[in-house]
Amino acid sequence: MGRRPDRPRVMAGSGAPALSVEHLSKHFGRRVAFDDVSFEVQRGEVFGFLGPNGAGKTTTVRTLCTLLAPTSGSATVAGLALVPANGERIRRRIAIMPESPGLYLRLSVLENLRCFADLYEVPSPAARIDHALRAVNLADRARDVCGSLSKGMRQRVALARALLTEPQVLFLDEPTSGLDPAAAREVHELIDELRRRGVTVFLTTHRLAEAERLCDRVAIFNTTMRVVGRPGDLRDRLFRREYAVRTAAPLPEPGRVFDGLPAVEGWRPDGVAGYVLAVSEPAVAVPEVTRALVAVGADVLSIAESRHSLEDVYWALIDQDKLADQSELAGRDKLTGQSKLIGQNKRSGPE
Repeated sequence: MGRRPDRPRVMAGSGAPALSVEHLSKHFGRRVAFDDVSFEVQRGEVFGFLGPNGAGKTTTVRTLCTLLAPTSGSATVAGLALVPANGERIRRRIAIMPESPGLYLRLSVLENLRCFADLYEVPSPAARIDHALRAVNLADRARDVCGSLSKGMRQRVALARALLTEPQVLFLDEPTSGLDPAAAREVHELIDELRRRGVTVFLTTHRLAEAERLCDRVAIFNTTMRVVGRPGDLRDRLFRREYAVRTAAPLPEPGRVFDGLPAVEGWRPDGVAGYVLAVSEPAVAVPEVTRALVAVGADVLSIAESRHSLEDVYWALIDQDKLADQSELAGRDKLTGQSKLIGQNKRSGPE
């Protein structure tokens, strides 16, 4: 399955964003779940929320869904301020599909949806259920018992349940976790369909290729917001543009070929007869590289842009966080050692 190309999108709807978060924080005593988080999600956008385990993603989602009260900051969810007085009204405008479907396995698909439609006090439940079943391509499986369905099918039922309230914002928490590639692809197609219908989707996932395939924009999050943007923009922001060169045989002296060429900022070997060039202006660099290779008699097999993936962006930022944590820990250890030394000097000094 190919990656969806980066391109500007016209968002469904206009005006105020579906989600607006400003300096939001949640602390449990001295433990920080997330801190000083700000971002916006536009209406009709599929927004990816990425980060390692323990980064605070689930707590952020629970806070935006009114299940937890923030410690500080503010937010607007589906056009309503995130305050206790608006809790019920917000919950009627959003839906959550957790990683575990949470269905009654002894009931049929239809019985499950009727149960939840009654619980949610959905108006015109029969029409809503029929619409939700058709949206997830389950109309012909409505009488099947949920316990007899595959995990991918159960995820579809869970998505139908989330659509019963016709939410303005849909929170999906790891919707393809544990699914085989075919079932995951079906979920991806359903998310694409939700985008076309104008539903705002807030997607948390550990599958970076999935986020790159589905999301208009992504946020990389690790207790605090590290970066927000379109995957292609983030790649350009974090990495230099690189081109992969392949020749039929290794170059005897590649430095003499590549060093000093216009718009070529550096190079490194890549395999037996391959080279990766960092370039500033491809329109200048690529013709110059081609001419230089031909001049030394090299048989050129290919010259192609080497694109970084969203996974490269993710790990670059997470590794920066790890280095910062290690530096902070080393600083603390140094201060602790100095304090111990001062204490020993005081004890060994004259009274």
